[in-house]
Amino acid sequence: MDPGGGCPHAANARLLARGAVTPVVLPGEVQGMAVLGHDALKEFLAHPDVAKNAGHFTALQAGEIADGWPLKTFATVQGMTTADGADHRRLRSLMSKAFTARRVEELRPYLVDLTSRLLNGLEAAATEDGVVDLRTHFALPLPMGVICELLGVDEAYHDRLHHLSNQIVATDIGPAEAMAANREMVEVLSAVAAARTADPGDDLTSAMIAAREESGDRFSPHELIGTLMLTIIAGHETTLNLITNAVRALCAHRDQLDLVLSGGASWTDVVEETLRWDSPVSYFPFRYPTRDLPLDGTVIPQGTPVLAGYSAAGRDTRAHGPDAARFDITRTGKSRHLSLGHGAHYCMGAPLARLESATALEQLFTRFPALDLAIPEPELPRQASFVGNSVQKLPVRLKGRGSTEADPGQWTLRSFHLELAGRAAGVGVLEWPARGVS
Repeated sequence: MDPGGGCPHAANARLLARGAVTPVVLPGEVQGMAVLGHDALKEFLAHPDVAKNAGHFTALQAGEIADGWPLKTFATVQGMTTADGADHRRLRSLMSKAFTARRVEELRPYLVDLTSRLLNGLEAAATEDGVVDLRTHFALPLPMGVICELLGVDEAYHDRLHHLSNQIVATDIGPAEAMAANREMVEVLSAVAAARTADPGDDLTSAMIAAREESGDRFSPHELIGTLMLTIIAGHETTLNLITNAVRALCAHRDQLDLVLSGGASWTDVVEETLRWDSPVSYFPFRYPTRDLPLDGTVIPQGTPVLAGYSAAGRDTRAHGPDAARFDITRTGKSRHLSLGHGAHYCMGAPLARLESATALEQLFTRFPALDLAIPEPELPRQASFVGNSVQKLPVRLKGRGSTEADPGQWTLRSFHLELAGRAAGVGVLEWPARGVS
């Protein structure tokens, strides 16, 4: 695996051509496996002989994994993502109360208001030629604000928590940096827990602390901090990448954007197809077979650390057809993707992530229907990780590329759709050409 990350899709296609399961070499020359095919991954994620607890990680238990290994946090953090069986059910039962349909719906007014406020700030943050980094000023603070509102984390911690989250999911980080990031994350979250202990509120952190105090063996201090860490990382990094990837996809496929703006498809369609076509998580660590496990003709040895290849599974032609590499929001069965997991560890925050992303995209393109990338897609700097799948920056031009200077004879049906969308939103985005549309 390339610790520097990059766009995974070409490599995924080559690997899938060889099989649904493949050996990989992880950073530090650690031997692992990856499951890439859709059907194989679906079976693997729900298999009764596959564990999440690192007690089943043979090399780790043998003392062969260094403390500064960049992926060690994924294996050793205490929380739902590293628990199995009754322990997993115990931890998940409390968290499930935060992600009920009612609780998600209660967050809608906050989400809509925060989205509007962030959009108001985009033009102010733009350069003279109307260019702004949409990832920094919109796609990041939106999910971070929502998950911290859910957890009761003060805004003063937001930027630091994102920086530390980014280091923890990086796969090109050095041992000293990895250990420092983990230590500081624990310190910050311990301060958050202390603040909520002293001043409880109607938030998930306060609920977890109360549960721990009522029944000492229900939520240990390590589990509390580990659960906070996992919730913050998963609760904003994934949705950040999802929003970013959806904007990139729509800018590269203007016909699909036109379809949504004209009412021919929904923003939910955009979210589901983005999850399939450009999953916000590429390879997620780790699961471990508790015995030698045959899967799609390949045996995964007991105790091997296995990566779940979500980005590869989303473009598996055997599951999604010969045109799986095409972005198509009208695709039948696009929601069959596995990008939010499957089985007992299915993403608990999936309804919230979907609501956040659909709300963000609808408000963004209603306000700025001509929004476009400010630099070509291949020049966007990729994330330095094979875990996350997105770009580091997303410079966009809010009002498109000089639409008012275009030759009126070259306008297309897209211009008509964008004009209608702009006028419906009360925004004068495009000047109608004197000679009509071509």
